[in-house]
Amino acid sequence: MNTDQVKGALKEAAGKVQSKTGELIDSPEQQAKGMVKQVEGKTQKNLGDAKEVLKDAVDKI
Repeated sequence: MNTDQVKGALKEAAGKVQSKTGELIDSPEQQAKGMVKQVEGKTQKNLGDAKEVLKDAVDKI
């Protein structure tokens, strides 16, 4: 597991919390910010996943 995977997962989780909080306090702005953070986190995690796949492939060579 690399740092992008960890940071991405944490950012995605924080985005979910922020989005849900925005929903509970009826704040569309906070919901939107949370959704953006979720997408950023998922993208960063996917980048980390890709790095791991590439690293594993290089290690096999």
